[in-house]
Amino acid sequence: MDKLTKEIQDQVRWCMLSEDDIVLIDETRDGLNSRLEVWRHTLESWEFKLSWLKAEYLKCGFNGEEVTIGEVAMPNATNFKYLGLIIEGRGYIHEDINHRIRVGSQKWRNASGIFRNKEIPMELKRKVYQVEVRLALLYGSKCRSTKKA
Repeated sequence: MDKLTKEIQDQVRWCMLSEDDIVLIDETRDGLNSRLEVWRHTLESWEFKLSWLKAEYLKCGFNGEEVTIGEVAMPNATNFKYLGLIIEGRGYIHEDINHRIRVGSQKWRNASGIFRNKEIPMELKRKVYQVEVRLALLYGSKCRSTKKA
């Protein structure tokens, strides 16, 4: 993706690329619409098929204005998931923290047979906890912006 889109990447990264996801960022609706059109034209010129049905935008201050791809209005999302983190439009982290708790709980349940087994050494149980449960709970925590609330 970097090679295909090198000429449309800005010096300041206003987009994030990951496998099959693109996150575009702009300060205005018109700027975002312009970026979308450039990306659409560039990727389609390389014969990439884009899934516009999955496209959505997260509004962080566009005053109710629509974001469009060509003539089609994109749905407005209240949050989105990117690289395992849940990003919320108003800057909250509640959804991401709740998601991390659910993932950590699931990892705990999956490993509960190991934790209850008396034949498995405590050191191995500790390593399983650190690698599976704790990492799942803390994933992305250094990236979260915290607020007083």
